[in-house]
Amino acid sequence: MIKSSDDFSARLRAAQKSLSSLPAPSADAQALSAELSARLAAAIAAAGGLLPFWRYMDMALHEPGLGYYSAGCRKLGADGDFVTAPELSSLFSRTLARAIQPILADVEGGGILEVGAGNGVMAAEILAQLAVDDALPAQYCILELSAELRQRQQQTIKERVPELAARVRWCDSLEKNFSGVILANELLDALPAHRFVIEGGSARELCVAYRDDHFVWQAGESCNERLISRVQQIEQENGSRFAEGYVSEILFAAEDWVKTAAKSLSSGMMLLLDYGQARSVYYHAQRNQGSLSCHYRHRMHEDPFYYPGLQDITAHVDFTAIADAALDAGLSVAGYTTQAHFLLGSGITDWLTGETDPLSLLDYSSQIKKLTLPQEMGETFKVMGLAKNCGASLPGFMLQDMRDRL
Repeated sequence: MIKSSDDFSARLRAAQKSLSSLPAPSADAQALSAELSARLAAAIAAAGGLLPFWRYMDMALHEPGLGYYSAGCRKLGADGDFVTAPELSSLFSRTLARAIQPILADVEGGGILEVGAGNGVMAAEILAQLAVDDALPAQYCILELSAELRQRQQQTIKERVPELAARVRWCDSLEKNFSGVILANELLDALPAHRFVIEGGSARELCVAYRDDHFVWQAGESCNERLISRVQQIEQENGSRFAEGYVSEILFAAEDWVKTAAKSLSSGMMLLLDYGQARSVYYHAQRNQGSLSCHYRHRMHEDPFYYPGLQDITAHVDFTAIADAALDAGLSVAGYTTQAHFLLGSGITDWLTGETDPLSLLDYSSQIKKLTLPQEMGETFKVMGLAKNCGASLPGFMLQDMRDRL
Protein backbone atom coordinates (compact mmCIF):
# COMPACT_ATOMS: atom_id res chain seq x y z
CA MET A 1 0.00 0.00 0.00
CA ILE A 2 1.27 3.46 -0.90
CA LYS A 3 0.21 6.54 1.01
CA SER A 4 0.50 10.09 -0.33
CA SER A 5 2.03 12.85 1.78
CA ASP A 6 -0.80 15.35 1.24
CA ASP A 7 0.30 17.92 3.80
CA PHE A 8 3.87 17.85 2.60
CA SER A 9 2.85 18.15 -1.05
CA ALA A 10 0.51 21.03 -0.23
CA ARG A 11 3.35 22.88 1.46
CA LEU A 12 5.53 22.31 -1.59
CA ARG A 13 2.82 23.61 -3.95
CA ALA A 14 2.62 26.78 -1.90
CA ALA A 15 6.39 27.21 -2.08
CA GLN A 16 6.32 26.69 -5.86
CA LYS A 17 4.50 29.99 -6.31
CA SER A 18 7.75 31.79 -5.58
CA LEU A 19 9.48 29.96 -8.44
CA SER A 20 7.78 32.22 -10.96
CA SER A 21 10.30 34.93 -10.06
CA LEU A 22 13.29 32.79 -11.03
CA PRO A 23 15.09 33.57 -14.32
CA ALA A 24 13.89 31.39 -17.17
CA PRO A 25 16.45 28.91 -18.53
CA SER A 26 17.57 29.16 -22.13
CA ALA A 27 15.92 27.00 -24.77
CA ASP A 28 18.94 24.69 -24.88
CA ALA A 29 18.93 24.32 -21.10
CA GLN A 30 15.22 23.55 -21.09
CA ALA A 31 15.76 20.90 -23.76
CA LEU A 32 18.50 19.28 -21.65
CA SER A 33 16.22 19.31 -18.61
CA ALA A 34 13.39 17.80 -20.63
CA GLU A 35 15.65 14.94 -21.73
CA LEU A 36 16.72 14.27 -18.15
CA SER A 37 13.09 14.49 -16.99
CA ALA A 38 12.12 11.84 -19.54
CA ARG A 39 14.91 9.60 -18.27
CA LEU A 40 13.78 10.16 -14.67
CA ALA A 41 10.17 9.39 -15.60
CA ALA A 42 11.31 6.17 -17.26
CA ALA A 43 13.27 5.21 -14.13
CA ILE A 44 10.18 5.81 -12.02
CA ALA A 45 8.07 3.64 -14.31
CA ALA A 46 10.69 0.89 -14.27
CA ALA A 47 10.70 0.99 -10.46
CA GLY A 48 6.96 0.38 -10.35
CA GLY A 49 5.79 3.99 -10.05
CA LEU A 50 7.92 5.16 -7.14
CA LEU A 51 11.60 6.09 -7.06
CA PRO A 52 13.31 6.68 -3.69
CA PHE A 53 14.25 10.35 -3.50
CA TRP A 54 17.95 9.57 -3.03
CA ARG A 55 17.93 7.89 -6.43
CA TYR A 56 16.11 10.84 -8.02
CA MET A 57 18.67 13.22 -6.48
CA ASP A 58 21.56 11.07 -7.69
CA MET A 59 20.27 11.10 -11.26
CA ALA A 60 19.39 14.81 -11.18
CA LEU A 61 22.94 15.65 -10.15
CA HIS A 62 25.08 12.95 -11.73
CA GLU A 63 23.30 11.28 -14.67
CA PRO A 64 25.99 11.07 -17.40
CA GLY A 65 25.72 13.93 -19.86
CA LEU A 66 22.51 15.28 -18.31
CA GLY A 67 22.88 15.68 -14.55
CA TYR A 68 23.70 18.99 -12.93
CA TYR A 69 27.35 18.10 -12.38
CA SER A 70 27.71 16.25 -15.68
CA ALA A 71 26.10 18.41 -18.33
CA GLY A 72 28.60 21.27 -18.66
CA CYS A 73 26.55 24.17 -17.28
CA ARG A 74 28.47 26.80 -15.31
CA LYS A 75 27.75 26.15 -11.64
CA LEU A 76 30.12 28.24 -9.52
CA GLY A 77 30.77 31.95 -9.26
CA ALA A 78 28.83 35.02 -10.31
CA ASP A 79 27.69 33.44 -13.58
CA GLY A 80 26.61 30.19 -11.94
CA ASP A 81 24.14 29.16 -9.27
CA PHE A 82 26.08 29.61 -6.04
CA VAL A 83 29.40 30.83 -4.64
CA THR A 84 31.57 28.70 -2.37
CA ALA A 85 34.15 30.00 0.09
CA PRO A 86 37.14 29.60 -2.29
CA GLU A 87 35.42 31.78 -4.91
CA LEU A 88 34.36 34.27 -2.25
CA SER A 89 37.87 34.93 -1.00
CA SER A 90 41.40 33.77 -1.72
CA LEU A 91 42.03 34.14 2.03
CA PHE A 92 39.98 30.98 2.61
CA SER A 93 42.29 28.75 0.57
CA ARG A 94 45.47 30.54 1.65
CA THR A 95 44.51 30.05 5.30
CA LEU A 96 43.60 26.43 4.62
CA ALA A 97 47.03 25.92 3.04
CA ARG A 98 48.66 26.98 6.30
CA ALA A 99 46.17 25.02 8.40
CA ILE A 100 47.14 21.70 6.80
CA GLN A 101 50.90 22.16 6.98
CA PRO A 102 51.19 20.39 10.38
CA ILE A 103 49.71 17.28 8.74
CA LEU A 104 52.13 17.41 5.82
CA ALA A 105 54.99 17.83 8.28
CA ASP A 106 53.81 14.90 10.40
CA VAL A 107 53.34 12.44 7.52
CA GLU A 108 56.56 11.69 5.68
CA GLY A 109 56.12 12.10 1.94
CA GLY A 110 52.50 13.09 2.39
CA GLY A 111 50.50 14.62 -0.43
CA ILE A 112 47.15 16.33 -0.87
CA LEU A 113 44.04 14.73 -2.35
CA GLU A 114 41.15 17.11 -3.01
CA VAL A 115 37.80 15.46 -3.70
CA GLY A 116 35.38 17.46 -5.80
CA ALA A 117 37.56 20.47 -6.59
CA GLY A 118 34.92 22.73 -8.14
CA ASN A 119 36.51 25.04 -10.68
CA GLY A 120 40.02 24.50 -9.32
CA VAL A 121 40.35 27.84 -7.53
CA MET A 122 41.01 26.31 -4.12
CA ALA A 123 43.65 23.94 -5.49
CA ALA A 124 45.46 26.77 -7.26
CA GLU A 125 45.43 29.04 -4.19
CA ILE A 126 46.58 26.26 -1.84
CA LEU A 127 49.45 25.36 -4.15
CA ALA A 128 50.47 29.00 -4.50
CA GLN A 129 50.54 29.53 -0.74
CA LEU A 130 52.39 26.29 -0.04
CA ALA A 131 55.01 27.37 -2.59
CA VAL A 132 55.44 30.69 -0.78
CA ASP A 133 55.81 28.84 2.54
CA ASP A 134 58.24 26.31 1.03
CA ALA A 135 55.89 23.51 2.05
CA LEU A 136 54.85 22.02 -1.29
CA PRO A 137 54.00 18.32 -1.30
CA ALA A 138 55.37 16.17 -4.07
CA GLN A 139 51.91 15.79 -5.55
CA TYR A 140 48.46 17.37 -5.46
CA CYS A 141 45.80 14.90 -6.58
CA ILE A 142 42.28 15.85 -7.59
CA LEU A 143 39.45 13.34 -7.66
CA GLU A 144 36.85 14.70 -10.04
CA LEU A 145 34.26 12.60 -11.86
CA SER A 146 32.78 15.46 -13.89
CA ALA A 147 34.63 15.80 -17.20
CA GLU A 148 33.43 19.39 -17.56
CA LEU A 149 34.65 20.41 -14.10
CA ARG A 150 37.94 18.58 -14.61
CA GLN A 151 38.53 20.65 -17.74
CA ARG A 152 37.78 23.86 -15.83
CA GLN A 153 40.16 22.81 -13.05
CA GLN A 154 42.96 22.16 -15.50
CA GLN A 155 42.43 25.55 -17.12
CA THR A 156 42.33 27.37 -13.78
CA ILE A 157 45.55 25.78 -12.54
CA LYS A 158 47.39 26.45 -15.81
CA GLU A 159 46.29 30.10 -15.71
CA ARG A 160 46.94 30.78 -12.02
CA VAL A 161 49.94 28.61 -11.16
CA PRO A 162 51.45 27.40 -14.45
CA GLU A 163 54.78 26.70 -12.77
CA LEU A 164 53.05 24.23 -10.41
CA ALA A 165 50.70 22.56 -12.90
CA ALA A 166 53.03 19.56 -13.28
CA ARG A 167 52.49 18.70 -9.61
CA VAL A 168 48.74 18.23 -10.11
CA ARG A 169 47.33 14.86 -11.11
CA TRP A 170 43.71 13.87 -11.68
CA CYS A 171 42.38 10.51 -10.61
CA ASP A 172 39.10 8.64 -11.09
CA SER A 173 38.91 7.06 -7.64
CA LEU A 174 40.33 7.37 -4.16
CA GLU A 175 44.04 6.62 -4.02
CA LYS A 176 45.07 3.36 -2.34
CA ASN A 177 47.35 3.66 0.69
CA PHE A 178 47.25 7.42 0.46
CA SER A 179 49.30 9.41 2.98
CA GLY A 180 48.69 13.08 3.69
CA VAL A 181 45.61 15.29 3.59
CA ILE A 182 42.24 14.44 2.02
CA LEU A 183 40.29 17.66 1.47
CA ALA A 184 36.53 17.70 0.88
CA ASN A 185 34.96 21.15 0.74
CA GLU A 186 31.18 21.09 0.25
CA LEU A 187 31.26 17.50 -0.96
CA LEU A 188 29.10 15.60 1.52
CA ASP A 189 26.07 17.88 1.20
CA ALA A 190 25.81 17.11 -2.52
CA LEU A 191 25.75 13.34 -2.09
CA PRO A 192 22.31 11.69 -2.44
CA ALA A 193 20.12 12.12 0.64
CA HIS A 194 17.41 9.80 1.91
CA ARG A 195 14.28 11.69 3.00
CA PHE A 196 11.64 10.47 5.41
CA VAL A 197 8.31 11.63 6.73
CA ILE A 198 6.45 10.52 9.84
CA GLU A 199 2.99 9.25 8.94
CA GLY A 200 0.75 7.33 11.31
CA GLY A 201 3.54 7.34 13.86
CA SER A 202 5.94 5.51 11.55
CA ALA A 203 8.83 6.62 9.36
CA ARG A 204 8.16 6.33 5.64
CA GLU A 205 10.75 6.93 2.97
CA LEU A 206 9.84 9.85 0.73
CA CYS A 207 9.82 8.85 -2.91
CA VAL A 208 9.14 10.53 -6.24
CA ALA A 209 6.20 9.68 -8.49
CA TYR A 210 5.34 11.03 -11.94
CA ARG A 211 1.75 12.09 -12.51
CA ASP A 212 0.19 14.39 -15.11
CA ASP A 213 3.62 15.24 -16.51
CA HIS A 214 4.89 16.37 -13.11
CA PHE A 215 7.18 14.93 -10.47
CA VAL A 216 5.47 14.73 -7.08
CA TRP A 217 6.35 13.58 -3.58
CA GLN A 218 4.85 10.35 -2.36
CA ALA A 219 5.61 8.29 0.72
CA GLY A 220 6.32 4.63 0.18
CA GLU A 221 5.99 1.67 2.46
CA SER A 222 8.29 1.55 5.48
CA CYS A 223 10.53 -1.13 3.98
CA ASN A 224 13.94 0.54 4.17
CA GLU A 225 15.31 -1.17 7.26
CA ARG A 226 18.43 1.00 7.45
CA LEU A 227 16.33 4.16 7.40
CA ILE A 228 13.80 2.85 9.93
CA SER A 229 16.56 1.74 12.28
CA ARG A 230 18.27 5.14 12.09
CA VAL A 231 15.05 7.05 12.75
CA GLN A 232 14.40 4.87 15.81
CA GLN A 233 17.98 5.47 16.99
CA ILE A 234 17.57 9.24 16.65
CA GLU A 235 14.29 9.15 18.56
CA GLN A 236 15.91 7.17 21.36
CA GLU A 237 18.79 9.64 21.56
CA ASN A 238 16.37 12.59 21.53
CA GLY A 239 14.23 10.98 24.21
CA SER A 240 11.02 11.58 22.25
CA ARG A 241 9.20 10.47 19.11
CA PHE A 242 9.09 12.63 16.02
CA ALA A 243 5.78 14.46 15.58
CA GLU A 244 3.32 13.52 12.85
CA GLY A 245 4.36 15.09 9.55
CA TYR A 246 8.00 15.57 10.58
CA VAL A 247 10.27 15.59 7.52
CA SER A 248 14.05 15.32 7.42
CA GLU A 249 17.02 13.73 5.69
CA ILE A 250 19.64 11.07 6.37
CA LEU A 251 22.86 11.16 4.35
CA PHE A 252 23.80 7.50 4.22
CA ALA A 253 25.85 8.16 1.08
CA ALA A 254 28.02 10.64 2.99
CA GLU A 255 28.61 8.12 5.79
CA ASP A 256 29.48 5.42 3.27
CA TRP A 257 31.89 7.77 1.48
CA VAL A 258 33.73 8.46 4.74
CA LYS A 259 34.12 4.73 5.37
CA THR A 260 35.42 4.20 1.84
CA ALA A 261 37.85 7.10 2.15
CA ALA A 262 39.07 5.73 5.48
CA LYS A 263 40.14 2.53 3.75
CA SER A 264 42.27 4.48 1.29
CA LEU A 265 43.98 6.59 3.96
CA SER A 266 47.05 4.91 5.42
CA SER A 267 48.25 7.90 7.44
CA GLY A 268 47.17 11.51 7.65
CA MET A 269 43.90 13.35 8.06
CA MET A 270 40.66 13.96 6.26
CA LEU A 271 39.44 17.54 6.50
CA LEU A 272 35.70 17.89 5.83
CA LEU A 273 34.21 21.37 5.37
CA ASP A 274 30.47 21.55 4.92
CA TYR A 275 27.29 23.03 6.25
CA GLY A 276 25.53 20.98 8.86
CA GLN A 277 25.00 20.38 12.55
CA ALA A 278 25.44 17.86 15.32
CA ARG A 279 22.53 15.40 15.54
CA SER A 280 20.84 17.04 18.56
CA VAL A 281 20.44 20.23 16.53
CA TYR A 282 19.88 18.61 13.14
CA TYR A 283 16.84 16.65 14.32
CA HIS A 284 15.44 19.22 16.73
CA ALA A 285 11.65 19.20 16.95
CA GLN A 286 11.47 22.70 15.47
CA ARG A 287 13.48 21.67 12.41
CA ASN A 288 10.48 19.71 11.18
CA GLN A 289 10.82 20.32 7.43
CA GLY A 290 14.38 19.13 6.98
CA SER A 291 17.23 20.96 5.31
CA LEU A 292 16.83 20.08 1.63
CA SER A 293 17.52 23.13 -0.53
CA CYS A 294 18.05 23.91 -4.20
CA HIS A 295 20.25 26.58 -5.76
CA TYR A 296 19.52 28.17 -9.10
CA ARG A 297 21.05 31.45 -10.34
CA HIS A 298 21.93 32.48 -6.78
CA ARG A 299 18.36 31.92 -5.61
CA MET A 300 17.60 29.30 -2.99
CA HIS A 301 14.30 27.42 -2.91
CA GLU A 302 12.91 24.05 -1.81
CA ASP A 303 11.61 22.40 -5.00
CA PRO A 304 13.95 19.66 -6.28
CA PHE A 305 11.61 19.07 -9.22
CA TYR A 306 12.21 22.50 -10.78
CA TYR A 307 14.00 21.94 -14.10
CA PRO A 308 15.91 18.75 -13.17
CA GLY A 309 19.55 18.98 -14.16
CA LEU A 310 19.68 22.78 -14.09
CA GLN A 311 19.94 23.33 -10.34
CA ASP A 312 21.97 22.10 -7.41
CA ILE A 313 20.26 19.99 -4.74
CA THR A 314 21.79 19.73 -1.27
CA ALA A 315 21.02 18.71 2.29
CA HIS A 316 22.81 19.57 5.52
CA VAL A 317 25.26 17.12 7.06
CA ASP A 318 24.60 15.29 10.33
CA PHE A 319 28.15 15.50 11.70
CA THR A 320 27.33 13.09 14.51
CA ALA A 321 26.63 10.43 11.90
CA ILE A 322 29.88 11.31 10.11
CA ALA A 323 31.82 10.97 13.36
CA ASP A 324 30.18 7.60 14.08
CA ALA A 325 31.02 6.36 10.58
CA ALA A 326 34.61 7.52 10.98
CA LEU A 327 35.04 5.74 14.31
CA ASP A 328 33.55 2.56 12.86
CA ALA A 329 36.14 2.81 10.06
CA GLY A 330 39.09 3.11 12.41
CA LEU A 331 39.54 6.88 12.29
CA SER A 332 39.73 9.25 15.23
CA VAL A 333 37.92 12.58 15.39
CA ALA A 334 40.82 15.03 15.62
CA GLY A 335 38.62 18.11 15.73
CA TYR A 336 35.19 19.57 15.10
CA THR A 337 34.36 23.27 15.12
CA THR A 338 32.71 26.06 13.17
CA GLN A 339 34.29 27.48 10.04
CA ALA A 340 34.70 30.78 11.86
CA HIS A 341 36.70 29.30 14.72
CA PHE A 342 38.73 27.10 12.38
CA LEU A 343 39.76 30.00 10.15
CA LEU A 344 40.40 32.36 13.04
CA GLY A 345 42.41 29.70 14.86
CA SER A 346 44.36 29.07 11.67
CA GLY A 347 45.34 32.72 11.44
CA ILE A 348 43.08 34.22 8.78
CA THR A 349 43.38 37.66 10.37
CA ASP A 350 47.18 37.49 9.98
CA TRP A 351 46.70 38.56 6.37
CA LEU A 352 45.66 41.99 7.66
CA THR A 353 48.99 42.49 9.42
CA GLY A 354 51.35 44.64 7.43
CA GLU A 355 48.74 45.52 4.78
CA THR A 356 49.21 49.23 4.10
CA ASP A 357 46.85 49.82 1.20
CA PRO A 358 43.53 51.08 2.67
CA LEU A 359 41.42 49.63 -0.13
CA SER A 360 43.05 46.20 0.16
CA LEU A 361 42.68 46.29 3.92
CA LEU A 362 38.99 47.12 3.59
CA ASP A 363 38.50 44.38 1.01
CA TYR A 364 40.26 41.76 3.14
CA SER A 365 38.25 42.79 6.19
CA SER A 366 35.01 42.40 4.24
CA GLN A 367 36.03 38.96 2.99
CA ILE A 368 36.94 37.76 6.47
CA LYS A 369 33.59 38.94 7.80
CA LYS A 370 31.72 36.96 5.12
CA LEU A 371 33.71 33.84 5.96
CA THR A 372 33.41 34.13 9.75
CA LEU A 373 30.35 36.10 10.84
CA PRO A 374 27.48 33.95 12.21
CA GLN A 375 24.93 35.46 9.81
CA GLU A 376 27.22 34.70 6.87
CA MET A 377 29.23 31.44 6.59
CA GLY A 378 30.86 31.39 10.00
CA GLU A 379 28.40 29.29 12.03
CA THR A 380 26.46 27.27 9.47
CA PHE A 381 29.61 25.72 8.02
CA LYS A 382 31.55 23.27 10.15
CA VAL A 383 35.01 21.73 9.87
CA MET A 384 35.80 18.18 10.98
CA GLY A 385 39.18 16.49 11.05
CA LEU A 386 39.38 12.68 10.89
CA ALA A 387 42.81 11.18 11.51
CA LYS A 388 44.63 7.88 11.06
CA ASN A 389 48.20 7.28 12.20
CA CYS A 390 48.69 11.02 12.47
CA GLY A 391 49.64 12.97 15.57
CA ALA A 392 49.38 16.46 14.10
CA SER A 393 47.46 19.06 16.10
CA LEU A 394 45.75 21.78 14.05
CA PRO A 395 45.51 25.28 15.59
CA GLY A 396 42.17 25.63 13.80
CA PHE A 397 40.58 23.20 16.25
CA MET A 398 42.08 24.74 19.36
CA LEU A 399 40.10 27.97 19.52
CA GLN A 400 36.83 26.12 20.15
CA ASP A 401 36.65 22.33 20.49
CA MET A 402 33.08 21.19 19.78
CA ARG A 403 33.62 17.44 19.79
CA ASP A 404 31.64 17.13 23.01
CA ARG A 405 28.53 18.29 21.13
CA LEU A 406 28.60 15.42 18.66
